[in-house]
Amino acid sequence: MKFYYYWLAVFVLVVDYLSKKWVEHSLDLYETKHVIGDFFILTSIRNKGAAFSILQEQRILFIAITLVVVAGIVWYMAKNRNSGKALLLSGLGLVLGGAVGNLIDRAVYGQVVDFLQFTFGSYVFPVFNLADSGICVGVALILLDALLTSKKENGDSNSNEQERKGSENHQFIQ
Repeated sequence: MKFYYYWLAVFVLVVDYLSKKWVEHSLDLYETKHVIGDFFILTSIRNKGAAFSILQEQRILFIAITLVVVAGIVWYMAKNRNSGKALLLSGLGLVLGGAVGNLIDRAVYGQVVDFLQFTFGSYVFPVFNLADSGICVGVALILLDALLTSKKENGDSNSNEQERKGSENHQFIQ
């Protein structure tokens, strides 16, 4: 499918938007619903900061940074559209959809709807949303692509070096 990575971004954006609207209409602010015991809880909160609620009340800064990041992602996706790097382009699509999802919330409402909460023993992971999930999974795919590309390039250079040494040895023997 042509430009699948943009469709992936649209998918993340739509699912994120619908999930946030569902939370806004189904749960009161700070209300919780236990989904899987104390492990997975829906908790309706609003975040005026960045990830994990850092840098509260910096709306203009976040909007500006996100616009630059979104422009960079779109440019990089266009540059790499024919590269055949499915992991890279998929990761960029996920990050793009998540970034735009949170950008819309910040620009329109001045805050982001967060609602996914996980507890691991006594540790409560900070509440997040599906846009954040898209960003995290996307970054993981980008890093995996970088790792695999680096390994392939290093492997190819090593095998080329071995072939070169082998041909030198072969020429020496003759």
